[in-house]
Amino acid sequence: MDNLQLWDFRFIDFVDVFLVAILLYYIYKLVKGTVAINIFIGILIVYLVWRLTDYLNMVMLYSIFDGFMKVGIIALIVVFQPEIRKFLLMVGSTKIGGKRNIFKNFKFLKNDDPTTTDVDAIINACNRMASTNTGALIVIERNNNLDFLTNTGDEMNILVSQPIIESIFFKNSPLHDGAIIIDNNVVKATRVILPVNNEKNIPERFGLRHRAAVGITEKTDALAIAVSEENGQISYLKNGEFVMFKDTDELTAKIKEDLT
Repeated sequence: MDNLQLWDFRFIDFVDVFLVAILLYYIYKLVKGTVAINIFIGILIVYLVWRLTDYLNMVMLYSIFDGFMKVGIIALIVVFQPEIRKFLLMVGSTKIGGKRNIFKNFKFLKNDDPTTTDVDAIINACNRMASTNTGALIVIERNNNLDFLTNTGDEMNILVSQPIIESIFFKNSPLHDGAIIIDNNVVKATRVILPVNNEKNIPERFGLRHRAAVGITEKTDALAIAVSEENGQISYLKNGEFVMFKDTDELTAKIKEDLT
């Protein structure tokens, strides 16, 4: 009973539990809403069966699962290569001092203040541009710092508004090429060159603008909105995937939810 006393719980044990909680939170953020969650569950089931066969002394089954588990780390690296890359980038570029830092990501540590990004202005601008088939690519920064991309374009410090976004992507504007990066309701850069995804198969009707949106949302936790110059279609991308929505009201609600 002495080993179960509360006083035996040392400060370093609290730190240990807290760090594990942060690690699990980041893993959850990486696999949530992606096919990786199903792979992760499958690996967990295999692990539990491996432990069960060992406990029940089922020699043949245990030897099979044991062989699988011995090379499991290599399989994990191969299967979860994009997620591992994104995890390392997330840890390395998390804005510790920012509004959405790692501590405020936990419900009991963050306040209930709504996002400061004017999502309504962004979507209204996208609607206007879509009606005139004006191409646009908007990247909204979240936890991962995108400063490594701003030097590929023109650094700015402009408060987000509907007229500002429309004027940036106006066809005769010198700033309309490339993407803009928005952070904390400020356009921090224009004419940004984003990494293009050439591996994922996306419909042929989508061009480089959408491949760039896929690429940046795969490699970071940023959100991307693309307006097609060909047909005026608005696309929303997160985690390298196209997010389906019925109308722009639903899209606005989704983005606001993803920014909290």
